[in-house]
Amino acid sequence: MSKVRPQYPAQFRQQMVELVRAGRTPAELSREFNVTAQSITN
Repeated sequence: MSKVRPQYPAQFRQQMVELVRAGRTPAELSREFNVTAQSITN
């Protein structure tokens, strides 16, 4: 049985991209937004 990955809204995904480009790390964002760093990296 495979795990179901949550579908994040497009606006949320775009916000993560912008924050990473601005210098934030996936680890920082994962703590702040309660998502995994791997989700942000993908």
